Amino acid sequence: MNASEKYINLYKEMASLCQDNGWGDPFSYARSKEIYATCVLNHTMPGPSDYSGADAINESGDGVEYKSTIGPKVKGSYTGISVQKTWDKQVRYLREHKILKYPEHYFNRFENGELVESWVLTGQQVYDILLPKLKKKFATVLSKKDPRLSADVTNSDIKKFGKRVL
Repeated sequence: MNASEKYINLYKEMASLCQDNGWGDPFSYARSKEIYATCVLNHTMPGPSDYSGADAINESGDGVEYKSTIGPKVKGSYTGISVQKTWDKQVRYLREHKILKYPEHYFNRFENGELVESWVLTGQQVYDILLPKLKKKFATVLSKKDPRLSADVTNSDIKKFGKRVL
């Protein structure tokens, strides 16, 4: 079997495995990394129809957020955050729907196809880190070509406030 044939067989096998286990499409965005992380971190996958919800379910049954990178340092990018009409509404959205909705946020670094590092921060820690960054951008975000908010939890933030779990 040549490399192309092997790839196609592995692709089909992964798709079938994920279908059989209700994990959703492993080739959709970062879903494969999320599935991999759930296996390593002893979490479970939410239903495949819940793409806008939790990335995984922890041992306590709570939905958690995953951020993944293949860079040399662990970090997490929160991109495409919907902009609300006022800062007060934005804060409420961040608290109720985007950040504090998840009690744990995991920051996973992959290298050569393997999860090599994972850190966890609480939703409150992530909220406290991101809120001032997002507030700075809020007044001008609607004038941008892509009118959505984004900010990073940096490697320094993660190492200062997080707990390494892998």
